[in-house]
Amino acid sequence: MNPVINEKHPAMSDTDQAEHDQALRAQVRAAGALLGDVLRAQATDGVFDTVETLRRGYIDLREAEDPERRAELQRLVESLPPETMTEVTRAFAIYFNLANLLEELHAHRTRRALAERDSPQWVGSFNRSIGALAEAGLDREAVLERLAPLSFVPVFTAHPTEAKPRAVLDALRRLFEWFHELSFGQPDDARRAAIEEHIRQNIQVLWKTEEVRGSRPTVADEIRNGLYYFRASLFEAVPRIYRNLERALANHYGDGPEPPPVLTFGSWIGGDRDGNPYVTARETRYALRMQAREVLSEYLRRIDTLASRLSFSARWCTPSDEFWQRLEAEERLIAAHTGARAERFAAEPYRRKLYLMRQRIAAMVDQLQTELRLRAERSERSALAYPDAAALLDEIRVMRESLIGHGDRSIADDGIKDLQRLVETFGFHLARLDLREESTRHTECVDELLRGLGVADDYAERDDDARVALLTAELERERAPRIDRVDVSGPVSDTLASLAVVREFSRTLGTDVFGSYVISMTHSVSDVLALLWLMRVTGVYEPGQETPPPLAIAPLFETVADLEHIEPVLDALLAHPAYRDFLAAGTRMRQEVMLGYSDSCKDGGIMTSRWQLYRAQQLAVAVCERHDADCVLFHGRGGTVGRGGGPTHQAIVSQPPNTVRSHIKFTEQGEMIFAKYSNKETAVHELTLGITGTLEASGPQNADADHSEVAGQLADAGERRYRALTERTDGFFDYFQSATPTAEISALNIGSRPGSRPASGTPSKDSIRAISWVFAWAQSRHTLPGWLGMGAALSESGVDVETLRRLYREWPYFATIVDSVQMSLAKADMRIAATYAALAGPHQPVFDAIRAEYERAVDGVLAITGEAELLDDDTVLKRSLDRRRPYLDPLNHIQIVALKRYREAGDRVWLDPVLRSINAIAAGMRNTG
Repeated sequence: MNPVINEKHPAMSDTDQAEHDQALRAQVRAAGALLGDVLRAQATDGVFDTVETLRRGYIDLREAEDPERRAELQRLVESLPPETMTEVTRAFAIYFNLANLLEELHAHRTRRALAERDSPQWVGSFNRSIGALAEAGLDREAVLERLAPLSFVPVFTAHPTEAKPRAVLDALRRLFEWFHELSFGQPDDARRAAIEEHIRQNIQVLWKTEEVRGSRPTVADEIRNGLYYFRASLFEAVPRIYRNLERALANHYGDGPEPPPVLTFGSWIGGDRDGNPYVTARETRYALRMQAREVLSEYLRRIDTLASRLSFSARWCTPSDEFWQRLEAEERLIAAHTGARAERFAAEPYRRKLYLMRQRIAAMVDQLQTELRLRAERSERSALAYPDAAALLDEIRVMRESLIGHGDRSIADDGIKDLQRLVETFGFHLARLDLREESTRHTECVDELLRGLGVADDYAERDDDARVALLTAELERERAPRIDRVDVSGPVSDTLASLAVVREFSRTLGTDVFGSYVISMTHSVSDVLALLWLMRVTGVYEPGQETPPPLAIAPLFETVADLEHIEPVLDALLAHPAYRDFLAAGTRMRQEVMLGYSDSCKDGGIMTSRWQLYRAQQLAVAVCERHDADCVLFHGRGGTVGRGGGPTHQAIVSQPPNTVRSHIKFTEQGEMIFAKYSNKETAVHELTLGITGTLEASGPQNADADHSEVAGQLADAGERRYRALTERTDGFFDYFQSATPTAEISALNIGSRPGSRPASGTPSKDSIRAISWVFAWAQSRHTLPGWLGMGAALSESGVDVETLRRLYREWPYFATIVDSVQMSLAKADMRIAATYAALAGPHQPVFDAIRAEYERAVDGVLAITGEAELLDDDTVLKRSLDRRRPYLDPLNHIQIVALKRYREAGDRVWLDPVLRSINAIAAGMRNTG
């Protein structure tokens, strides 16, 4: 008999979940005890006792309120000198980091347990998703046909939301590995004791490692940090993902053809110039070279391993004729460029072939090393270099087929197949680099160039129609004008230099090196045509060229107003002859459209943001269809609900029907990169969720019932209340600046990009970046961007509760919003937020309005879900939050006391505990911006 199944985690019964939670609690307690050992031995006298008093005291208060006990704990916090406060804060931060690791490991253990029993496995697993297709009647060929065009593309960005420096990330990675062996290695008593000692030692290292950056990271630092995750997990995770996919296909269909590549990576790190003056052409060159060197060095390591294993003698095997022909051709090529024939492995054909492959790749690495050392402004191709990654893949194919031909399929399907999967995924570029720039910068560029060329001296002053007419005439010229002698300003020169890098590296590393050029704040057709003209005059693109352009163009629609105008802008753009020629020059007519979650939510609130995003996707796809173009949607999501975050699989399958179209891109930012990709087990899980979500959302789907009238009512009511509070309430922004640590967050040095836009007039919601907006509200436990407007939407829209309940059951879009808001409400704590409100002085009454909106949102959500409390239907998340709250409480009180003293006295001695409390609370909340 099947157990009762929990809806949020369908593969686990409630009883199983309770047992697993008990095991997790025991592990967290054991880790806490090891941390206690370190504190007693290493911390200043009294720190351990203070930590224990606060920990136990706030646990007791969560179980039963006691005003006297609360006052006693508050007096203790207020009595702490700054040095002790700092150490106490660090202790809680380490506890949260340990708890996070163990929760991650616990989730992995749960998935492994499900895989070992006769169960449907976890939602989003390959076995479950392929099984659903088999049950629907699709045969293997149909499934492979569905997989053939599939492309899930996570895009790493350097948006400043990761508060932990690299040394801390390294220490946590080592701790995860020791905990992993303790859980899965089945150690005997002696080994267990040794592992626990290693854990204790690594906690001690973590205690003595500085967790607050002393200086702001450079762009080069961010580039190197991004590469860390490929070494730490992704080079191991990617082949394992494909093995899991093949196993799922074999489970349901038996052995057969291999599945096609379905995964690609992108990056903005070193290419995102929007708002970051430190990203120049030099940094872009550095990013491209470092990425190429990283992946080619991995191929060298893999080839060395294969060479040690494929020691086949020509006497005992018979390689294929094509293999011998390729081997001889490669020997001639290398001899022609080196003047000598290599003699190594003369009687061992596969080792010899690998040796020659290694020479060619090593020559590419040497060239990159030289250019990195010299900081070369030009890139060259080594004479021995493969022309592109496809050529290397062809060599691997020939080797595998030859091995299979003489009865060694199992060997052909082992390490050499893993190398094939890596090359298919990473090519010679590792991750396709996107460029991004704000639309007004392109306007400045075009204006200066047209003035210098004597074409027009008023481009920037013209309206969109006049700009389009002028650009059209310029694009229709038979020859592009020469701009090398035009005198331009520094910012314009920088933008042109970044396009020159595209032209240069697409010739040396291949056309797969770059992804898209994202135009942020796209408002009109001229914003896109301006970039197209700049690409032409810099030699990146020429109408009628035989090869596809090395760079796609992706307009980014960010604000609520931009999302509302997406249809007319795209319609006019795709009808423009010059732009259609540009699309036609690609491998297929494909238009990428990027949607901004963060700014639209900050602008109009979560209800109108999500509805406008939903409609924008439908409209973008429909417009592209009208113009016979494919539409690829690029989702600019952050980690938090207020920035579009949420479970990956759920986010994809809840997109509007028939909008995913086998391709989807997501930004991965800051702490979410660490959370998802620092360990290969978690990386495998997260990437699998993305692939299966894309697969499920790409099949034939019935259109949603038309709920636009109801959704519009909800969005309008939510936006009215959101804007009334954030834009038309006296003192609201002053309250935000006082009742959150937003100013102090800027001192954390968590990213190279400035945390706010250049000031113009009175500071307001518009002047602060969405990341800082969300980060600050989370610290003070308001979590306002993730829920504000929901209460008004549910109570003032005129939609009855029965209709809302039906939509929650039947409409994935609405269910996802409600569940996301529910999580944000659960992470909020109005009692703690009220203590921050006391910092706001005369603006403190703003909190009364916030609390009223919070309570209205909670009531509305519970009325829809039918739960008694928030997250009653997601016991795993609820238990996790319940475990964290008593440990977050003292940190928030410490932060408030330190903030008040720092602001009143200006004594930087109090800034230290403030900054460390920001790190600690971010770890406890499991998100920043």
